[in-house]
Amino acid sequence: MSTTDGSFSDRFGFHAPDAEIVVREDAPDVVRDAVLMLGYAAGLGPSSMRDVVCEVLLRRPDLNNWSSGNIETEVQYLIADAPWFKIYDLAERIFVKLRGNYSDFGKEEDFARRLNGVFREHGIGWKMEDGRIVARGSEVFELATKDAVSTMMASGAPTAANEIHEALRDISRRPKPDVSGAIQHGMAALECVARQYDATTDTLGPIIGRLNFPKPMDEAIRKLWGFTSEQGRHLLEGRDPQFEEAELVVTVAAAVSVYLLREKARSGR
Repeated sequence: MSTTDGSFSDRFGFHAPDAEIVVREDAPDVVRDAVLMLGYAAGLGPSSMRDVVCEVLLRRPDLNNWSSGNIETEVQYLIADAPWFKIYDLAERIFVKLRGNYSDFGKEEDFARRLNGVFREHGIGWKMEDGRIVARGSEVFELATKDAVSTMMASGAPTAANEIHEALRDISRRPKPDVSGAIQHGMAALECVARQYDATTDTLGPIIGRLNFPKPMDEAIRKLWGFTSEQGRHLLEGRDPQFEEAELVVTVAAAVSVYLLREKARSGR
């Protein structure tokens, strides 16, 4: 990028530090405002924006509003009153509309980039990836899951990679994440990798002792497997797993899977 492109903060790399994630099942005003204003900034006029909003909310446009000012006011009211999860649906729909407008090539990527900046700055636990809103976890979670999928595919473990993908889908569901599903899929990925490492069809429990983990890591993995069996498969009445617990399980499962695949490649197993 040349120094004449972009805003001052873009040119010189200034940005607010990422805030701690504090919002998941909500779309505060800062998100609603950002989706609206970024849509306008990307070239959607009031009428186009109203069309998108009404499509997402399944609302009929007010035919009495025909001037730009009145339409803008109508859009603002619709967005302000929309259920929180519909705001993220709206962001996805705006991305699709921008991508389909070939005269504004690339504006959808700028829309996503700037929206993700708002999410990071205000502690919103979501991010946009290729036009889809997915859950945003801690930095460790982001690195572990991203590295795991690419490593699994490169190591000939597509089933394990798909399990991690399904875990991410479950944890990203709206309006309520499927945390139990994420826990199950995360550990299923580790089980697939462990079976490949050990050349067996056993379940993860019996395999753990044969994986040559340095102690006491083997016991930590065994206890994680026990937690998964309890929380992911046999839920206790009144004890629903939390998002943070699912994030922890998926992070550890992904990291341990990468460790095993790399150890397998190194040792020639």
